[in-house]
Amino acid sequence: MTANQEIKQAARNAGIYLWEVAEAYGCVDTTFSRKLRRELPQSEKDRILSIIEQLRAAQEAQS
Repeated sequence: MTANQEIKQAARNAGIYLWEVAEAYGCVDTTFSRKLRRELPQSEKDRILSIIEQLRAAQEAQS
């Protein structure tokens, strides 16, 4: 199984690109992609999932 699959799936379901998540997280997309290669601690996953939710809500508000 791929590491951090729930993060990737959540972004895909929300229609958010991983580069957008990386920007909100505070790093460049290449660094973020490398970070996702290894399983993250649950606290960091929760933070990223929260960012995805915030981006999704902001995207819906603009629509």
